[in-house]
Amino acid sequence: MYHYTEPTKVSILGKENIVVDYNLWGAYIVRDLLTNVPSATYILITDTNLYDRYVPSFEASFSEVVAQQRSQARLLKYHVPPGETSKSRVTKADIEDWLLSDERDPPCDTKSVIIALGGGVIGDMIGFVAATFKRGVRFVQVPTSLLAMVDSSIGGKTAIDTPTGKNLIGAFWQPSKIYIDLDFLNTLPTREFINGMAEVIKTAAIWSEEEFERLEGNASRVMAAIRAPPEAGDRRLSSVQSIIKSLVLGSVKVKAHVVSEDEREGGLRNLLNFGHSIGHAYEGILTPQILHGECVSIGMVLEAALARHLGLLDGGAFARLAKCLSSYGLPISASDPVVRRRSAYKHCTVDQLLSLMGVDKKNDGKKKRIVLLAGIGRTFKREATVVSDRDIRVILSPAVVVEPSIATSSHVSCTPPGSKSISNRALVLAALGQGECRIKNLLHSDDTEVMLNALVKLKGAAFAWEESGQILVVKGNGGRLEAHGEELYLGNAGTSSRFLATVATLAASRTKDFSILTGNDRMKKRPIGPLVETLQANGAGIEFMESKGSLPLYVKAGQGMKGGDINLAATISSQYVSSLLMCAPYADKDVTLRLVGGKPISQLYIDMTTAMMASFGIQVQKSTTEEHTYHIPRGRYVNPSEYVIESDASSATYPLAIAAITGTTCTVPNIGSASLQGDARFAVDVLRPMGCKVEQTKNSTTVTGPPKGSLRPIQEVDMEPMTDAFLTASILAAVAQSGRSRSTTRITGIANQRVKECNRIKAMEDELAKFGVTCRQLDDGIEIDGIPYTALRKPPGGVHCYDDHRVAMSFSVLGTVAPHGTLIQERECVGKTWPGWWDTLRQPFDVGLEGVELGVNQASAKNAQQSDKSILIIGMRGAGKTTTGGLAASLLGWHFVDLDTLLEESVGQTIPEIIETSGWDDFRRHELAVLEKALHEKGKKHILACGGGVVEIPEARQLLIKFHRAGGLVILVQRDIEDIMSFLQIDKSRPAYVENMRDVWLRRRPWYLECSNYQHYGAKAGQGEMASPLDGLGRFLDTVTGCGQALNLIKAKEQSFFVSLTVADVAAAAPILEEVAVGSDAVELRVDLLEDPERRGKPPSMEFVASQVAALRCSSPLPIIFTVRTQSQGGKMANDAHEDIHNLLNLALRMGVEFLDLEISLPDDVLRSISESKRNTKTIASHHDPNDTLSWSSGSWVPHYNKALLYGDIVKLVGIAKSQHSNLSLLQFRSWALTAHPSVPIIAINMGIEGQLSRIQNPFLTPVSHPALPFKAAPGQLSASEIRTALSLHGVIKPRYFYLFGKPISQSKSPAMHNYLFQKTGLPLHYHLHETDNPSTLETVIREPNFGGASVTIPLKLSVIDLLDEVSTAAKTIGAVNTIVIDPSRSSPRHAGKPYLVGHNTDWTGMRLVLSTAGATISAPPNNSKAQQSALVIGGGGTARAAIYSLHQMGYSPIHLLGRSRAKLQSVVASFPPAEYNVSLITTHEDAAHLSENDSASRIAVAVGTIPADKPIDANVAALLEILFTADGGAQGAREEGKTPNEKNTTKTKKKILLEMAYKPAVTPLMTMAEQSGWTTVKGLEVLAGQGVGQFELWTGIRPLLRCARAVVFGDKEG
Repeated sequence: MYHYTEPTKVSILGKENIVVDYNLWGAYIVRDLLTNVPSATYILITDTNLYDRYVPSFEASFSEVVAQQRSQARLLKYHVPPGETSKSRVTKADIEDWLLSDERDPPCDTKSVIIALGGGVIGDMIGFVAATFKRGVRFVQVPTSLLAMVDSSIGGKTAIDTPTGKNLIGAFWQPSKIYIDLDFLNTLPTREFINGMAEVIKTAAIWSEEEFERLEGNASRVMAAIRAPPEAGDRRLSSVQSIIKSLVLGSVKVKAHVVSEDEREGGLRNLLNFGHSIGHAYEGILTPQILHGECVSIGMVLEAALARHLGLLDGGAFARLAKCLSSYGLPISASDPVVRRRSAYKHCTVDQLLSLMGVDKKNDGKKKRIVLLAGIGRTFKREATVVSDRDIRVILSPAVVVEPSIATSSHVSCTPPGSKSISNRALVLAALGQGECRIKNLLHSDDTEVMLNALVKLKGAAFAWEESGQILVVKGNGGRLEAHGEELYLGNAGTSSRFLATVATLAASRTKDFSILTGNDRMKKRPIGPLVETLQANGAGIEFMESKGSLPLYVKAGQGMKGGDINLAATISSQYVSSLLMCAPYADKDVTLRLVGGKPISQLYIDMTTAMMASFGIQVQKSTTEEHTYHIPRGRYVNPSEYVIESDASSATYPLAIAAITGTTCTVPNIGSASLQGDARFAVDVLRPMGCKVEQTKNSTTVTGPPKGSLRPIQEVDMEPMTDAFLTASILAAVAQSGRSRSTTRITGIANQRVKECNRIKAMEDELAKFGVTCRQLDDGIEIDGIPYTALRKPPGGVHCYDDHRVAMSFSVLGTVAPHGTLIQERECVGKTWPGWWDTLRQPFDVGLEGVELGVNQASAKNAQQSDKSILIIGMRGAGKTTTGGLAASLLGWHFVDLDTLLEESVGQTIPEIIETSGWDDFRRHELAVLEKALHEKGKKHILACGGGVVEIPEARQLLIKFHRAGGLVILVQRDIEDIMSFLQIDKSRPAYVENMRDVWLRRRPWYLECSNYQHYGAKAGQGEMASPLDGLGRFLDTVTGCGQALNLIKAKEQSFFVSLTVADVAAAAPILEEVAVGSDAVELRVDLLEDPERRGKPPSMEFVASQVAALRCSSPLPIIFTVRTQSQGGKMANDAHEDIHNLLNLALRMGVEFLDLEISLPDDVLRSISESKRNTKTIASHHDPNDTLSWSSGSWVPHYNKALLYGDIVKLVGIAKSQHSNLSLLQFRSWALTAHPSVPIIAINMGIEGQLSRIQNPFLTPVSHPALPFKAAPGQLSASEIRTALSLHGVIKPRYFYLFGKPISQSKSPAMHNYLFQKTGLPLHYHLHETDNPSTLETVIREPNFGGASVTIPLKLSVIDLLDEVSTAAKTIGAVNTIVIDPSRSSPRHAGKPYLVGHNTDWTGMRLVLSTAGATISAPPNNSKAQQSALVIGGGGTARAAIYSLHQMGYSPIHLLGRSRAKLQSVVASFPPAEYNVSLITTHEDAAHLSENDSASRIAVAVGTIPADKPIDANVAALLEILFTADGGAQGAREEGKTPNEKNTTKTKKKILLEMAYKPAVTPLMTMAEQSGWTTVKGLEVLAGQGVGQFELWTGIRPLLRCARAVVFGDKEG
């Protein structure tokens, strides 16, 4: 307990002006001010967050003390908005104007004293006010945050921010007093407290190892205290008051001393910027989401890594610093998951960081100066040191290029870090042992850090560092462990996970009764089954939580090991054996451990374990009568006073291999023949046979390589005793030469390497192939065909390391001779065993290194590997799995497999026959086997449709769950249960249900949901006429596979909108939805406004909402924004309906909506859950202020904006405007937000009539209404057309002119059509005729500044191409341009400063639109070999080309081309690539008869006529058409029997359609012939409207309604 004494005073600049203690605020400060800083006027300035809490009490104390002393002093008070945004010129001016106001009577004068109460923002800004007000007045600092107490309040730096950067305008102005009242820390939020600890740790790190040790020793106590909820009084810090004061005083004294020595930053004061050079760069990008101290913490680790890289700091000191920062909850990497989430996953590029570091005030011109540590408590110099950009780039970059630069005379002595294997064993043994053990040369790595943290959490031991991290002092607890009660996260540390699995079973139940061991995704795939099953058999309470055989594990406390006879399979990993051996002494009785199943793997590691156990007092007896059997007595380890860890022999293979491959010499001084480690034999067993000179003593190994290029292959080497070293051997074998035709090295005995951090054997094969080296995998090994090192290719994209340290280090060895340099991705993965590996390459070996920022394609390599993973489809029979799967396969270009069909083929019986002859159980057994086989053999680029009852099988459910948890897609296909029941009445291909189908559905539904991560809901029969099923499914697949570009496409627009639907039932409103959506870029489904007829007055059911999403997908091609608006945010959903809201939001994610509105007022656990599971759906983090409690100008919106950044890809903030001034303030706020986070789009608007201007000025995704909707979603909402009209009037959207080029064109309907559409969408655009047949006259028109685009007709469709900068693929293929479009993002390369013109062809899009509107189904994507319908094109001119292109895009195949002249038709076909286009010719009766005979004619669903209509049809052509038009379609109908209505709709056109492209006469001979045969005919004039729609969309980005364009073309509307 802290006992109050007289406050401690610290001298600065010769005066004791710093006062540190508890309980200073109030009377003490008032008395001290009146005595030592006397004035008639004191001005207390703070922020609004602190004002009510602290100002009234101070005012009362002030009045009381002034009265007691009979002083005439007065106290003035002022407050400013909180946050960094207040640290500005505007706020400073506001304060100064207030100080100068006539209301201050008497006025504030030069003797006034300003009191700055607050954190760094207040102190910096108010100090600058004091420095400049009336040329400088006295001021007093009263810091309320830990960061301000130990840093910003001391030293006299004052400043404000500008748009250019932070603290760029300010002055040195020393405070008259600094009162550090530690009681403020009781109410400081935990994160702010931790933020300040960064500066405390920094000060100790540069100045005092003693202070640093105090920090290390008190971390757990301090963190336990500060993680308690902030509260008034002294209860929060009562247990650590003395510690806190000591830590704060330590930092304050150092800073005061440094400032006194160097007030104006001449040199020494630069030391206080340790961590700031890089930290400030991160802060410049990540602020305000990541706090100053958090950024400085990251900066300290990176600057310490830089010192280690330069050979100035040893690895122990580096690890100690990182450990200390972590122990106080500070991030040590920008890739920390919390940092990533808080910063909205913002990426800090290396170039950005270096650029920001370039403006650091410590720099020497362009040379960057950084404070470099030389050890804990001391720096390399008493000032910052110049460091090259090249070295900094290596430290900051995620990847590194290794350059071949080692001198042939190189002779290096290299000491690798401590052995990972020995380090982890020593930690376990010392923790289980009794007494103190000083461990030397412990490996400082990710793996040992994981082990240390876990043992601490299990209360196994206490740890402390000595000698700058060179010695770890372990105080073992004698095996008395306690369950943790939470997750122990082990990352990808396989050794730790296996050792701790057994250790955790020894934990007792004191306050918690369980522990959970878990890790990253890779760790959850690595095997641990044999160990767990053995523990279970011996009575331990340990269970698999997800996949059987892997982490995570649930370990029940208090059950331990029974002991006695234990059998263990040890053919996969020797770590299972070591885990049991080390814990066996703590079993209930002596243990006899038998290793069964064959020869144990890695026997030398088992021997290592028993030898180390002997060092800790337990003698293991190996049986002399039973093979592979060990006897372990009960007992307790007794810790030796000291234990020295050998260097890691596996790691030692890399420096020795460098000598071997480069022809140089390397000595490892502490690994020799006496080593416990099997890998110590590498030099003798591998390098010597390859031609190296090897000198090995008991304790050292020296290798001299043969001349570079002279390594010899080894015919065969068994590396079972040193399996981890096979990667190093493989690298050397890759350049080993025998002089024969093939130089092959064969490595065996390494089967266990398939289940390490990755499948290392496959990794070596794949990555060496990039260099041109051929490898072949063996059952237990690999063969490598060596090539000359000079023939090594540059690996495209670099070496992918699979997050495996040994892969990275092995290939860096190859990089020392690869002639083109070698890019190593995932540079930091070496931290697992040798964190300083790259520093070792740079220093003793003098290898050239270059840091590299990975490109987008390289950085997403892992995602790319996942993208071709097969997709599984599940659902009830009759739900449409086959149809959905087939269409999905078509869209993705993959193979579709129906597993029921596969089952029938494998068994040789139909499913009903299997069930009838063998029963349901046997059928389910076959079904599971087929699923397992399909996942194994068809795991890539397949759509696998499962049987409806597959979820009835528990093992199948586990397979499906494991598949989607590993990143795969399992899609639940659903449809209305009534539709399914109707279908099952007629489907006889599967056995009938033996129970009520609805009951079956209800039983399976939770299984379906559990086994899937997405669901696709088919529209009811009769829906979907407005949009193709393929289109809706395609947009769904785009989202779930991560291929969707909705956000990027919208961001590319200058103005964008989403229409807010206010309908109660989307399906019922379908007729108006097309019109409502015109001019918008997305459509918002307001779920809170939906009315479920089955749940009146309640939130809609999941099934109803799913059907609404499906109906909307069928009714509109726009991306969907899924919104559940609560009452407090202006909606109808109850504010406390958190569970319903959470379920609905999860449903939206499962249905793959493009956008999800996420209210940031929801509970944090809901926000985190949705944010972490959103996958590819983009979130709109929103906050609405319908009660007008926030102000755009005061900074009160900033916390909401910052919170929205945590959870949103897009930020949406909606306030209330009561005057136009509010809209102006909003504009300024948006400008600030986009400056701070330019990559995060923001929707910022005001509601109400006064707020309509803000809607007009909002450029991104403005919410709009439409007159056809029942009501507006928010007051003041406008339509998209109204906003465009307003923008036009304001000159934002500028007038542009469009033309029709061609001759003759006087009768064209295009001007009327386009001008009507321009006017209807609110655009200031105008369309005119420009009649000409001379393309040269168009040059001046198309280069005019107000030229908007043009339509092109005959005779200019081909000749106009020469005037354009680019021609689209469609126009090139068709051979004609009918539309000219401006690309505003580019300028013409041929006409400087003129617009970039692109030629398009919309004839084909017009045909497609008209045909689909008439009922022609888009049956499959282009190039789909399984297209079920064919098409016919009549004629061989230019229009026929457009028809072929259009029909191909619609998925018809083959396309039959009919005409008189075979030669002419052949010339048309020749222009289409035969590999993509399946076009056949029909010119003879034989051609037509052949189609009829093989039923192909009946599959012709669509025909397009392109022949002249002003004369009779050629007799031969007419005869051919007669055959095709009258072909019987009955066979097709028979094939459709038994399909669901939706399946029929997607595979068969309901009617056969002829599109007649001739405009006149109204009814052509071709139309008459087709109609007589029962075909539906469509007039060519329809295509004019259709291609006009396409042109309008290309010009404006708006897709108008076809019926609107058609109405003008057919005379129903005037233009």
